Amino acid sequence: MDIRRLSDEFSVSPQIAITDLPAIWEAGFRTIICNRPDNEDAGQPDVADIKAAAREIGFEFAHISADSGKAGMPQAIETRRFLADAPKPVFAYCRSGTRCTVIWSLMMIPELEANDILTATAAAGYDMSPLIAAE
Repeated sequence: MDIRRLSDEFSVSPQIAITDLPAIWEAGFRTIICNRPDNEDAGQPDVADIKAAAREIGFEFAHISADSGKAGMPQAIETRRFLADAPKPVFAYCRSGTRCTVIWSLMMIPELEANDILTATAAAGYDMSPLIAAE
């Protein structure tokens, strides 16, 4: 797994497998969000299978799907609503972690300065400068 921290409460990762779930739990995460639609790539695990296994362990789980290159405010709003009552910290995944990072960045616009968002995402290896205008 390639877990990349965006904040104390939110980390992102490329695609996970069911076998990764115990390690994610042991790392302290309590909520998982999948931002990847099913059947995007051949061999990709079904979200329902990961969700069922995650819930057995004790995770909260949400599937807030975004097509590649199309993550935006609708997913950011849905994620913010879901996270209002979800236990932290949160582990979000998609194919590469980029969609999750876009969604987190958009959620953080009301709370963080643009430069702080860009610094956090760059430290995690994601360039959000086309999305977030630095001040």
